[in-house]
Amino acid sequence: MQTDADIVIAVATHKAYRMPDDPIYLPLQVGKALHPDRNFGIQTDNTGDNISAKNATYSELTGLYWLWKNVDVRYKGLTHYRRLFGTRDAVRLLYHDPYKRLATKDELLKLLNRRDIVVARRRNYYIESVYSHYDHTFDGKQFKAMRRVLMNTTPEYVPAWDKVMQSGGAHIYNMFVMPKELLDTYCTWMFAAVDGLVEEFGPVRDPFLARYPGRVSERLLDTWIYTNKISYAELPVVNAEPVDWLHKGVSFLAAKFAGKKYERSF
Repeated sequence: MQTDADIVIAVATHKAYRMPDDPIYLPLQVGKALHPDRNFGIQTDNTGDNISAKNATYSELTGLYWLWKNVDVRYKGLTHYRRLFGTRDAVRLLYHDPYKRLATKDELLKLLNRRDIVVARRRNYYIESVYSHYDHTFDGKQFKAMRRVLMNTTPEYVPAWDKVMQSGGAHIYNMFVMPKELLDTYCTWMFAAVDGLVEEFGPVRDPFLARYPGRVSERLLDTWIYTNKISYAELPVVNAEPVDWLHKGVSFLAAKFAGKKYERSF
């Protein structure tokens, strides 16, 4: 897919949903190979070179793979139907409509002229490390398996992986915008690492927990950034729908202090 645009940001979605009006955002139906009956009237991730059939475990990564392999544009990015890149404009951030608070092409290009990539604002856990939070909410053995894969394949990334694990926050959600050359480099390494993780850790029967390859991949972004000394600019995350912060907070504390794992997304 060739385009004259400077920048294309795929908005991964598995259901019909309102999409940004700005043409830099490309609505992308992920997992189409698994759900051929679902037709949203938008671009799908099962055309060209694709891994759409892995969507049940790789989540939004099937959309990233499609973007990587099938779109020829100067800058490429990924975001989600519920989470989008927000503006830095203090006035527009006050707008009630979340879609009026989104970063524009001009804003993104200015940031990319000064930094290598744009990422979502770092998520801080405050009373947890990246590793302990995941171990309390999901399965820390998956992070240990990822470390073994890196040690066996690209050991130069292990110090940065360990740094991410011990830190109190990370750039997660698989949200970023970067030049196509950097995306080529990142995706080549990241997808090889995730494929190695799946081989190392194996399948998980529960459909929600089976999405661990996508979840673990979120922590590979900072690992890549730190190892390769990639400069970045942060943008706020705009939630397209209200977040139940009370339930989210209670679930976070229940996971940490009562050992109750997450059973659904928030």
